[in-house]
Amino acid sequence: MITDRVSFALARLGRIAETELRHALADMGLKFSHAHVLGLLADRERLSQQALLEELKVDPSVLVTVLNALEDNGLVARRRDPADRRRHVVEISDRGTDLVTRADRAVRAAEEQLFAGLDEQELTELRRLLHRIKTGNANACEE
Repeated sequence: MITDRVSFALARLGRIAETELRHALADMGLKFSHAHVLGLLADRERLSQQALLEELKVDPSVLVTVLNALEDNGLVARRRDPADRRRHVVEISDRGTDLVTRADRAVRAAEEQLFAGLDEQELTELRRLLHRIKTGNANACEE
């Protein structure tokens, strides 16, 4: 039956997880998409808008809307790349770094509830399997 399909279960559970994360982030005034961009920038310090588009797989207008909101709140800064004036580079601000640190704690707390039935080894295996699905690489390993 359709409800027994792995993809169906994964999509349903993904919506449940996203709902929980949205609630946890909303307490800080963050939208899910804003937290995602801040998290990427916190991990890599700065990215071109093109690199963000490729990572997020969203329409450019969606990214511009997210970046406008983050910039208006002093969480990121955009500027021309001095090495290539056609490119825009996005950097996380100190305020953005502080907020994403708090958001990470909130997400961790939500995950503890979402995955309460799994032990650490099972969570590691789940991460590994999800990474393989994301990359489409049967031999991929979590770093």
